[in-house]
Formats: sequence, structure tokens, C-alpha cells
Amino acid sequence: MDLRIFTEPQQGASYADQLAVAKAAEDLGFSAFFRSDHFLAMGDRDGLPGPTDSWVTLGALARETSRIRLGTLVTSMTFRFPGMLAVQVAQVDEMSGGRVELGLGAGWFEAEHAAYGVPFPAKRFGPLTEQLEILTGLWGTPLGETFDYDGEHYQLSDSPALPKPVQRDPARPDRAGVPIIIGGSGPRRTPALAARFASEYNASFPPKDQIPTLFGRVREACTAAGRDPDSLTYSVALVLCAGADEAEVVRRAEAIGREPAELRRNGLAGTVEEVVEQIETLRTQGVERIYLQTLDLQDLDHLDLVAREVVPRLG
Repeated sequence: MDLRIFTEPQQGASYADQLAVAKAAEDLGFSAFFRSDHFLAMGDRDGLPGPTDSWVTLGALARETSRIRLGTLVTSMTFRFPGMLAVQVAQVDEMSGGRVELGLGAGWFEAEHAAYGVPFPAKRFGPLTEQLEILTGLWGTPLGETFDYDGEHYQLSDSPALPKPVQRDPARPDRAGVPIIIGGSGPRRTPALAARFASEYNASFPPKDQIPTLFGRVREACTAAGRDPDSLTYSVALVLCAGADEAEVVRRAEAIGREPAELRRNGLAGTVEEVVEQIETLRTQGVERIYLQTLDLQDLDHLDLVAREVVPRLG
């Protein structure tokens, strides 16, 4: 099972906090450090010292790490024009030596758009589809050729389609590109997008009994599109709250304002033995990768516990 660390810095984290988590994740053997792409704290958190931009942060982390993969879960397409996003992602991919992955979504948190003066379109699925077409089109355009696009929402004319990512498109190894992650629980449009563009489908915080259904829809969409369903990675994101004993589970749950019983139902929570059992159950549901949502970025011992006690017990 591939385990990745996933953070929510908008809840209150400096760059230094994120760097400490990324370095710990790398040192402890986790495969990746991912972060959300939000600009406003949620719930009753004050968000101090304030939001950090995901791609600025990942660019810095690219120069201060050497092995782990880096990415967003997920970048909101409402925050950036697709041409500019293509440049940002390709640049960070070069800065990291080819370790970047892009989770891209339609955006949903209208309040953060209002807070920072970013338009929040009523219809977002169409622009998301066009952004994916533009990103893959720009990266996949051969060197020396130009890229044009005439869509309903975006138009590009005579673009040099530079810079290119270091990596090759997982679906088209003859072209430059980065792995794209698409997630969501929609029954039709999201699976179709994943089948068309993604190297990974992610179900974020799903009801656990719905995971096989969500994965099944994507597999069906791949088959309908003439794509091998096994060419995608199937992942979930779940909040982490593990402890060496029940007292530690309770302490960590209190630190993030959650109840242990609720976390056991909806996340990866409990003693080491419980978390191992939960991960093995997820494996039987087709999960290949888990994003461990780590909400207390000061508690690096939490990551150490998982790396030292949980990982060695996984089959």
C-alpha cells in the first residue's frame, strides 16, 4: 500500500511548518507530500499566520527535498488561468527533478473566492474540462510547434507551449506531461474525465462502503472510452488519527477537534492494530494508495508512529 502525507495548511501553517512535515515524510519513507489548495480556514480555526500559495510552496519544497513526490489535492481551476498553471506546474517539475503531480478540481469554497476577490463561476465543469484539454495540449505539443485552442471559456493563440515538464505523460510516454489526479463522487462526468485525462482517480473522504461503487464507475468509464481500467491508480484520502494506545488516540482526536468514534467510522483512526486492519480492508476494496490527511502539523511523532509501527505490519 502506497502511503502519502496530505496536509491542510490553510487551517494554520507557515512555510516552515510545511517544510518540517515534508522533510519528516521524506525521512520516514512516505512516498509523497501533498497539500490542499485553499486560501481560507474552515471551521473555527483562525488560520494564522495566514494562507500560503500551493505552487509557491511546492516550488520551495522541490529545492529542499530530494525523493518524495509533491503535489496538490487538489488545485482549484478557478484560481489560475490554464496557460499560467501549465507554466507553474512545469517549472516546479523541473525544479524537483520530475517529482510533481497535479490534482485538479472545479473548486467549491465560494467564501474564499469572495475573501480574495477571485470570481466564482456558477458553472465550473465546462471550464475544468477545457483546462485539462489545454494543460495536456500545451505540455504535449512537440518542441518547435505552437498550440492553439478555441474553447467556450478559454482561447489560446500561437502559444509556444513552453516550458515542458521534465516527466513524460503517463498515458502518452512520447509526450511531456505530469501525472494528473482527478477526484469526486459524481456518477457520470467525473468518471469520464478521469478516464480521459487522469493517471489516478481519488475518492476524498468517501463513505467507506461507497468506495467500490466509486471505483467501479471509473472502471466502467475507462472501458467505455477504450482505456484499460488498470492503467489508473485508485486512491482515497482519509483523516489520520493513530495512537500507540487509546489515550494517545483520544489526545490526537482532541487536538484536531474530532471525536474518536467518528474518526474510526470515517477515517483511519484507532490503535496501531486498528489502523492496520482498516488499511487491509481498504486494500480489499481496490484501494492502492492512501493520502493520510494530517491535520496537526506540529505532531511529527504521529508520522513516526505510522512509519515505525503501521507500515511494517502491512501485507
